[in-house]
Order: sequence, then C-alpha cells, then structure tokens
Amino acid sequence: MNNISNNKHTVLVTAHVNEDWKRHLQEISPDLQIEFRPDAKVEDIPAALWQEVEILFTLNTFPEPEQAPRLRWVQLYSAGANQASDGPLAQSQATFTTASGVHAVNIGEYVLTTILAWFHRFPLFSEWKQKAEWPQDKDRGLFMPEELREKTLNIVGYGSIGREVARMAKAFGMRIVALEQRADHVDHGFLFPDIGDPEGTLPDQYYTIEQFHQILGESDVVVVAVPLTPTTRGMFDKQAFEAMKNTAFLVNIARGDVCDEQALIEALQEKKIAGAALDVFKAEPLPSSSPLFKLTNVIMTPHISGLTPYYDERVTQIFAENLRRYVKGDQLYNTVDKERGY
Repeated sequence: MNNISNNKHTVLVTAHVNEDWKRHLQEISPDLQIEFRPDAKVEDIPAALWQEVEILFTLNTFPEPEQAPRLRWVQLYSAGANQASDGPLAQSQATFTTASGVHAVNIGEYVLTTILAWFHRFPLFSEWKQKAEWPQDKDRGLFMPEELREKTLNIVGYGSIGREVARMAKAFGMRIVALEQRADHVDHGFLFPDIGDPEGTLPDQYYTIEQFHQILGESDVVVVAVPLTPTTRGMFDKQAFEAMKNTAFLVNIARGDVCDEQALIEALQEKKIAGAALDVFKAEPLPSSSPLFKLTNVIMTPHISGLTPYYDERVTQIFAENLRRYVKGDQLYNTVDKERGY
C-alpha cells in the first residue's frame, strides 16, 4: 500500500461500535477524523461527507463510486465479500477488506456441536421424546453412537473457520483432509490468539480441486466452509453427492448456493448420504413447502451459526488493527482479491 499523506483521513463508520472502542479508534492517530453513523443508509449520509470519506467501515452501505471520489478503503463488517463484490463500488480503485476470522470460535463450536449430535444420535433422542416413548431393551441398538476418533473430516475451504474446526476435531482424534489453494498453507489473515491453525500443520492431507470427488469418497464428515464465488457456486452438485459415502454427514455453514439444493434434497431422500446439518439455504427464509423440513436426517438452523454476543467487539478489533496498519502504510489484513471474489 502506498504511504499515506499527513492530511486528515476521514473515516465513516456505519457499523455498531461501543463507546470504549470509539475512544480506542480515535486514539489510533490524531490524523483520523471519524464519523459514527450506525445503521445509516447511503441516502442518510450528507453528500458533502461522502465527498470527503477515505475509509468506510460498513455492512452494506455502499455509495456509487462518483459519490465518494476519495474512498480508498472499505472494511466490511462481514466475513464474506459477496454482497460488496457484485456492486459498482467493486469496480472502483478502493481496497476491500473483510472480517474474516470473526466467526472462527462460534461457527467452529457450531460445527462440532452438530457433528457430535449426529453421531451420538441426538436427533433420534428428540424423536422419541416427542413421541413420549421410552425405548425397550430391543430398541437400544438404535441409539448406539459412533465415535469420532479415526473418522475422516473433510474441510472444504481451509480458512479461519475451517482451521478452528480442525483444531477442535484433532482433540477427538479425527483424521483431517482439507481443500486449500495456498501453496504454503499459512493463514495470512487476521488472527485472534490461540485460535485455529495459523501455520497449517493440522491436516493429515491437503488436496486440490481436481481431487475433490476422489476425497469426498474417502470422507466421513464433510464441512462446507468455502466463500461463495462463481467458482464455488453449485460445487456440491449431483455428481459430488454421488461421490460421497452413503454414511457421510454434511455440514454447510458457507452459503446455500454452494450446494445445488435440489440435488442435496434428493441425496438425503434417497440416502445417498446419511444426513446433513444445514444453517444456510438457497432461499432465506426457507419456504415452508421445502422438503427439508420433513427430512428426519437433517439438522436445520435458521442461519444462526454466525451469531455471537462478541461479534461487534471482534469485528471492531479487526478494523482497529487494520486502521493502525493503514495510517502506517502497511499491508492490510483480509484484503479481497476482486477477481476471485474473496
């Protein structure tokens, strides 16, 4: 990044920032002029302010490029960039950075929760409870759990979430395979302390997209953790599900459109895969007519795996570190490659 001049840098924040963090941001540099406008829409911001904005911290308040001619950097409140990559601002010279890393703890725990619930038969327990039935001795075999130890966990997309899943899964003795594009496998994004796998040493095997179907056939658990891009849209199609074991369990915490939803429904109905935990869907809210509601081999949640009471604090911490780096002219964390979409 080019060195920054000594002039004031106008920063517009439409994300929620508490009072302590507001003071902390102001203390980063005397050259910062920070305007806090939580939840403001584009039209709520005066035109004169847009003309001066150099740095924008936002969820979805994206001006047209001509509205903000001095805009040089957009820090996204979200871990993904797809909502910003499709608009006109993506064609500008502004650098985009994401909040990648903010979800690692809570979504990592969600993934392990669903895997443990599935293999220890909690969905079946719930069914029996709803029926107000107590199993007889002859029924007890239905509840025999499967252990995670030595099962193969396939993490499709080895980013901050996938790395935290790997860290926890290793404690259960699982074998880890991971799809990851970087040759050195090092996580170069923002890192919270003691979380994930920064050096990329936990997977027993890395594989390439060319080996995708082959490795699916070896996997007991498949965790979908890729960003939504033109390349990943629909990557879990009919052929992918046919490549999987009929005992495999799928967890999707990425985006609904990464899966061909009709192919997924058919795979679950026909028991081509054993089950799935789904937090994301092609249409949200999911229509009540969706067959997924009636499938007993599906754990469903309404896109809540990313919820945490610490989100605002963590995302502001990422922004603060990037803001420090910006005023010093250093490379920013989590910079988006606009061509790749993440």
